[in-house]
Amino acid sequence: MIVTKEDLYAFSDFVDVPANQIEWFLEHCEVIEIKKGDKMFKINDPIDKLYIIMKGRVEVKLKRGNNYQTVAVIEPGGINGFLPYSRATTAIAEGLVIEDGHILKLSKDLCREMSLLHYELTAVFVHEMTSRTREFAKSNVQAEKMMALGKLSAGLAHELNNPASAIQRSAGELKKHLGNVPEKFMAVMSMTVQEHQVDALNDLIFQKLKTTSELSLSERSALEDELEDWLDEHEIEDGFELVDSLLDYDFRVEDLEKILEIAGAKDLSPTLHWVGNVLTTEKMVDEIEEASKRISELVQSVKVYTHMDNAPEKVRTDLSKGIKSTLTMLNHKLKKKNIQVETDFDKDLAQPSVMVGEMNQVWTNLIDNAIDAMDDKGVLKLKGRNMDQAVTISVEDNGKGIDKEHLNRIFDPFFTTKGVGEGTGMGLEMVNRIIKQHEGKIKVESEPGKTKFEITIPID
Repeated sequence: MIVTKEDLYAFSDFVDVPANQIEWFLEHCEVIEIKKGDKMFKINDPIDKLYIIMKGRVEVKLKRGNNYQTVAVIEPGGINGFLPYSRATTAIAEGLVIEDGHILKLSKDLCREMSLLHYELTAVFVHEMTSRTREFAKSNVQAEKMMALGKLSAGLAHELNNPASAIQRSAGELKKHLGNVPEKFMAVMSMTVQEHQVDALNDLIFQKLKTTSELSLSERSALEDELEDWLDEHEIEDGFELVDSLLDYDFRVEDLEKILEIAGAKDLSPTLHWVGNVLTTEKMVDEIEEASKRISELVQSVKVYTHMDNAPEKVRTDLSKGIKSTLTMLNHKLKKKNIQVETDFDKDLAQPSVMVGEMNQVWTNLIDNAIDAMDDKGVLKLKGRNMDQAVTISVEDNGKGIDKEHLNRIFDPFFTTKGVGEGTGMGLEMVNRIIKQHEGKIKVESEPGKTKFEITIPID
């Protein structure tokens, strides 16, 4: 199969390349047929050939997690593989042929000669390299943000699910409980009580409602037996149903004796069931209130983290608040690994002028990386100190550390020590870029058992 100058000139990238350079290129290229289903290149293949798709189409697929994601489709005229001045050495994606055709292939060894002798031709491929890098960086920054968002949303969903389930459960129990009230209310209405009895009983109940039981498991078990025995001795109908509520509010046998003294033996059973009804209702309302409060706190943390109530501009901010809201967002991952968090911030921590949303991306990347680096029951230390005209924040973990040969590269774009699909290598590059935008500094020290990132942000 022969490829002519006219075939290349049909593609807009080559229209300004002199004919002698096109001729040189065609003389040194090999024409290869491609068939649908073939893999033009695979992950980790050496990048040692330059390709131009003359006919057919190739789908570029990147592995993320356990799945392959299509990131580009190379059409006729598309350039791929090795490009002049590129430092890429191995493929990070695979190229799947989705339409029969043929390609031009130039060995990497000939690219040096091309760069020295054929300026306009080389310029075509250099322009392609810069465009590819720009698009790839944009794609990976977006992927990094989506991965971070996925982690945060999964953790947030988990955190919200617990209080939401608690509200649903307590509301259902409360509805069921209130359904049994009418028949107990009839028993109460048949009682004959004096005003002083009502006052005495109210005083006792409201005093107990302010008390929560702090008994150990063994103490609670022993008290449970005492209460059940007392209720049985006094022939309280379904007395076992009252025990849990009485225990929750620290009722003792002497309290039951006091109720007996107030109500009398005849009205003891309906009185105790009325007391139990009040305690159970109070407990369920408390559970709903506590769960609702937790949801409100989580929503507030999201608002602080995203800075959604403010315009995207620099404002004076307490950095510790953003860090704490980030911990809330990542709480699910922390709990999953039983990681202990130690925070130590100066009480009067100065407030530098920062882009709050961007700084929260810094904390997210650093804390998330620290969690990934630690085994179960690790320790994460977060400190904030006032320095001379600056604030210093440190993030320290006791994980496996960063290899010495990697320390000088961790802020490079696309550099990652994580497996394919676990990271794009843009997290720390983004951290470094945001810190520089704030005229700050970041340094890292690492050894097995201790990795510490220290960030310094000027106050003014």
